[in-house]
Amino acid sequence: MNWQTQNNQGYDPEAIARYYRYRPWQAWGRAFTVIWFFAGFLIRLKWDEWQNQVEQNKYKRAIQLRQLLTRLGPTFIKVGQALSTRPDLVRKDYLDELVKLQDQLPAYDNAIAYQMIETELARPIKEIFSELSPIPVAAASLGQVYRGRLMSGEEVAVKVQRPNLRPLLTLDLYLLRWAAGWIAPWLPLNLGHDLSLIVDEFGTKLFEEIDYIHEARNAEKFASNFRDDANVKVPLIYWRYTNTHVITLEWINGFKLTDTKNIRALGVDPEVIVGIGVTSGLKQLLEYGFFHADPHPGNLFATPDGRMAYIDFGMMDQLDEITKETLVDAVVHLVNQDYAELAGDFVKLGFLTPDTDITPIVPALEAVWGEALGKNVRDFNFKTITDKFSELVYDYPFRVPAKFALIIRSLVTQEGIALSLNPNFKIVDVAYPYVAKRLLTGESPQLRRRLLNVLFKDGKFQWQRLENLIAIARTDHSFDVLPTAQLGLQYLLSDEGKFLRRQLVLALTEDDRLHTEEVQRLWNLVKDDLKPNRLFNVAIEVLSDLSRDAAAILPKATVFGSKQ
Repeated sequence: MNWQTQNNQGYDPEAIARYYRYRPWQAWGRAFTVIWFFAGFLIRLKWDEWQNQVEQNKYKRAIQLRQLLTRLGPTFIKVGQALSTRPDLVRKDYLDELVKLQDQLPAYDNAIAYQMIETELARPIKEIFSELSPIPVAAASLGQVYRGRLMSGEEVAVKVQRPNLRPLLTLDLYLLRWAAGWIAPWLPLNLGHDLSLIVDEFGTKLFEEIDYIHEARNAEKFASNFRDDANVKVPLIYWRYTNTHVITLEWINGFKLTDTKNIRALGVDPEVIVGIGVTSGLKQLLEYGFFHADPHPGNLFATPDGRMAYIDFGMMDQLDEITKETLVDAVVHLVNQDYAELAGDFVKLGFLTPDTDITPIVPALEAVWGEALGKNVRDFNFKTITDKFSELVYDYPFRVPAKFALIIRSLVTQEGIALSLNPNFKIVDVAYPYVAKRLLTGESPQLRRRLLNVLFKDGKFQWQRLENLIAIARTDHSFDVLPTAQLGLQYLLSDEGKFLRRQLVLALTEDDRLHTEEVQRLWNLVKDDLKPNRLFNVAIEVLSDLSRDAAAILPKATVFGSKQ
């Protein structure tokens, strides 16, 4: 009896520990294998140093590392995949080899895969597919993919899981969790017991990833979120031919984001596609709260029509509304350099415990991140922030909540892909126009409240910030000033806008002078977009909306009065 037959449910670290507690020889054997492999590799690296052959053997060692991770199996392949998207952490010779872990892994026996398809779908292959590739077109860490065509004519990708996957993942996770307790005190990070929680989060996601029904549901939810986004493509799921270990989905024609030569041959700019990826990533975190936690280049494709396609929805995660709102707050406070508020955000997000005295942390945040951000917001990047955060957690009681391990991984992975295409890529060039547009359009009361937090500091209206927001938002070609002005006018004339009306009057007469220069600068910024005929139409529409609102209130007031 093995773990798979004894427990076929989700990840349960306590149940796994009980299982291997009575089978220590299995854990010892696997631990010895892992240590033996890595020890041998490290000895070869040291030998190169002693013999002054580091440069001569660097490509050879990179190949050996990829082969080592491949031989150790899915858990370690996943680690290699994450490293393959970080050119800032991994040397190019190693990076070129680790990239091959995304979809250039050894395939398992074709006969076993075909048998699994027939077993899971309970029908012979010839009754389902008019065509099915004789060998897999791609092999990944958890499964391999065949290209086929259904009897009804649709071209599909058929992903089949590797056999006996659950027992191997379970044993590796057990060892990683055991090692976490020993390694954490020696790390230069104040993670404590939370390192085990990070392993548990990783384990939970891996177990979800090997349930293809769960993946199919994720894909449909993701597609629903982006149904109105013409730049994002999500493959259709063919539920009739999908089961726990087999998933059949629409075939995506395109090239990996790192295949810049072929992408350009399609007439598509790779950096435009990366921009779509960054913007869609922000939407996932800040709008929908449902995000792709494994966006490595093997899962992201550029299509011939200029869209970016996501595939492989096994590793996803969900943020609640409070966390989304707090993340937006943290971004606003970071850009505004309001470090006391930012420290409070860290408490709300779980990076600091509620009983933490944040008084000494505030100047530390200002000293570290004030230097990191500099005077130019374009210097912001996730690598800088994560590096500076590492400095903070060494001296202060910060910890990384398990939930945010995946978020951080998702953000740095997408930035890593962009940096591999363009070493001078600035994520803010894409991200900040999106955030500025979201704040200025203010579709919800929460976003409007955050806009006020940006525009006011110490009770004073920040004219320069409004100018900057509009100027930055206009760099997004989809941003239209007029609808934003319409929303602003409607808000200003509403009951909710009473505070802003008062503050604007004060702002216009602040410091005993009329701030006509600031108003003139704003007008010069937007006047080309505000044509007289469009302004007239907007004014009519706003007045009509206000009239309808008033008419809707009057009958209620009359009825209420008649009851008195």
